[in-house]
Amino acid sequence: MSRLAKKLVTDLLAQGGITVDGPNPWDLQVHDERFFNRVLTGGSLAFGESYMDGDWDVSQLDALIRCIIRTKVTGSAIVTLNRFWLDLKSRLVNLQTRKGSLAIAETHYNLDHHLYQQFLGPYNQYTCCFFNQAKTLEEAEVEKLEMICNKLQLKPGDKVLDIGCGWGGFARYAAQTRNCQVTGISISKEQIAYARKYTAGLPVDIVESDYRDLHKLYASRHFDKVAIIGMIEHVGYKNYRHLFEIVHQLLHDDGIFLLHTIGNSASTTVVDPWIEKYIFRNSMVPSMAQLAKSAEDLLAIQDWENYGHYYAPTLAAWYRNFNENWENIRNIEGSQRFDERFRRMFNYYFLACKAGFETEHIYLWHLVMTKQSMGKDVYPRVNLLS
Repeated sequence: MSRLAKKLVTDLLAQGGITVDGPNPWDLQVHDERFFNRVLTGGSLAFGESYMDGDWDVSQLDALIRCIIRTKVTGSAIVTLNRFWLDLKSRLVNLQTRKGSLAIAETHYNLDHHLYQQFLGPYNQYTCCFFNQAKTLEEAEVEKLEMICNKLQLKPGDKVLDIGCGWGGFARYAAQTRNCQVTGISISKEQIAYARKYTAGLPVDIVESDYRDLHKLYASRHFDKVAIIGMIEHVGYKNYRHLFEIVHQLLHDDGIFLLHTIGNSASTTVVDPWIEKYIFRNSMVPSMAQLAKSAEDLLAIQDWENYGHYYAPTLAAWYRNFNENWENIRNIEGSQRFDERFRRMFNYYFLACKAGFETEHIYLWHLVMTKQSMGKDVYPRVNLLS
C-alpha cells in the first residue's frame, strides 16, 4: 500500500510539474514517508495537515500551490473523493444556520486580538487591501478604505450600517474622515469588545447581532448606506437571498449598498476541506452566478469590479509580518498558546490563498448596488462621460 500510495501521489504531483525531493523551489521535500498514505486517503485536507505536522517542506509554498491549481490537480479523483461527504452535506443541510455561523467566530475570530495586531495594519483590515499606489500595508489599508468610502459616496451625517464590522476599522475610518454615524454588527465577542474600545468617542455603535435579526432590531429605521466587507463568505449560498432581502429592507430608497467579497471562479457550495477545518468553519466563497441570482428583482448591480491581484501583496504582507513577529505571537499569554504547528498552519493559509488569487482561481470583488427601480441616474463611477 505504501509503495502504491507513493507512486500514485508522486504521479499526480508530476502532472503539475512538481518533483518529489526535486531541485526546484516548488518541489516539495518529503521528511516522512507517511505523507503519501495520508494524502492518498485524505486528499487536500491531509495535504495541508501533513505540512502542519512537518511531513514535508518546500522553499516556495505559494509556487507549489500555483502549480497544483494551474494543472487542475485539485480536480483529481483523490481530491474529489475525499471532499465528497463535505460537498454532499452542504447540499443537504444549511451549514450556515445561527449555530453554524458561530463556529467561525469561536474558532477564528475569537482568537486573542493581540495575534491579529502582529500582522494586520493599523485599521485591522482582515480583508484585501489595495496596492494601487500604496507601497506599505498601512498605506494599502487607507487606499482600500478610501475606495469604499468613495464608492458609497459617504457624506457628513450619513447613517451607515456595517454588517460584519470586524475590529471596527471601517467604522472608525468612515466616522473620522466622513463624519458619518456608523452602526457596526458582529457576532464575535472578541471583536466586539475590541471594536468598542477602538471606536470610543466617535459616532459609532457596535452591536452584537446576527444579520438575521437586523430587520427586527431596526424595524423602524433606515440607513443611507450599507456595507458588507469580507463577511458574506460566512453566509452560505442558501442564505444569500435572505441577506439581500434584509439589506433591501433596511436601505433608504435612494441608498447605496457595497459588497466587498472574495469571489469564486466556479459555483461551489463549500470551501476546500482544509480551509473549512482549520481557518473558516462553515464558510464558502460565492460565484458570480450565485450572487447575481440572489439579487434578481431586488437589487440593481450598478458596478462590479475585480481587485483579486491586490490580495496577493496583502497576503504577502501579512505573511511577512506574522513571521517577523512570531516570537511576540508565541509569547502571547492567553487561553490558547500558539505553537509551531499553529505557525505552519497560518503560513499554509496565507500562501495557499495567495496562490489562489495569483492564478485567478479566486477573486476579490466590489459590487455596488441600489434598490431595484430606485436609481435616478447613472452611478458616477461607471459613467464614462463624467
